[in-house]
Amino acid sequence: MIAVLLCAGFAVRMYPLTRDFPKPLLSIADRPVIDFLMDQLLDLKDLCAIHVITNTRFHDHFDSWRHTWLPALAARGTALEIHNDGATANENRLGACADLQFGFQQIAGTSKMLVSAGDNIFRFAIKPLWQRFIKSQDHYVIALLETDKTKLRRTGVLNLGANDQVLRLHEKPQNPPSTWCCPPLYFLQPSARLRLEEFIRISQQRDAPGHFIDYLCRKEKVYALKVNAGRLDIGSIDAYRKAEELMRSDPNLMPIDSRP
Repeated sequence: MIAVLLCAGFAVRMYPLTRDFPKPLLSIADRPVIDFLMDQLLDLKDLCAIHVITNTRFHDHFDSWRHTWLPALAARGTALEIHNDGATANENRLGACADLQFGFQQIAGTSKMLVSAGDNIFRFAIKPLWQRFIKSQDHYVIALLETDKTKLRRTGVLNLGANDQVLRLHEKPQNPPSTWCCPPLYFLQPSARLRLEEFIRISQQRDAPGHFIDYLCRKEKVYALKVNAGRLDIGSIDAYRKAEELMRSDPNLMPIDSRP
C-alpha cells in the first residue's frame, strides 16, 4: 500500500509567502501543514511508502523536511520518497492530474493507494476510512456536508446515487448539484493507474484532480464515504491565517501526534 501526496503547485494566490517556499511546509501551530497528514499516514496499516510529488523550485525544501521524519519512518518500516516533476515556475507546471501520472510512472508495481493534496488539514480520522478501503475492491472519495453555496462553488461537489455511489464530481460548479463537497483525499485501486493514462490522453483538464475522479466514476465504481467533520484548506493567505488562529486557540483541534 502506498500514499501519493501532491505538492507540486506554486500557490501564486499566496505570494509573497509562497514565492520561495512551498505551501505544504508553511507553519501552522509551529508545525508544517503537511505534518498533520503525515501523523495520520504513519498510523495506517500496511502502508509501506509515501511518495511526495514536488517541483524543481521546492525539491530541496522537501528533501530537508524528509530528513526530519526519517527516525519515525524507520521505526515503522515506511519509506518516504521525494519526486521532482521538473517544473520551474507556475507557467510550466504540469497540473495535479499530470503530476499524479508522473508519480505513478516513478513508482514500480501496482498497489492500493491513498492520494491526497499536501495543503489540507483533515479534521477527521483517516485510519477507519483506510481500513474500510483496504477490504474493498472499489474506489472511495470523501464526502463532507457543506451548505454554503459560495464555498461549494470553489470546490469539488459530488452527485451521489444509490448506496452513495459517485455518479459525477463537478469541479467548482456554478450551480452545485448537492451539498456534498469532495476534498482532495482519494482511496484508489490499482486500476486507477490505467484510467489516469486514458484520461490524460483525452482531456485537457489536468489541473484539479477532481477532473480525473469525475472520469473515473464514469468508468468504474467509486463510492463516497460521508464524514461528519471538516478540513482546513490552506488555499489563501486569509485561510492560512484563520487556520493558524484556530489551531492555536483550541488544543482539542490538534490531530493526535502518532510519532514516537
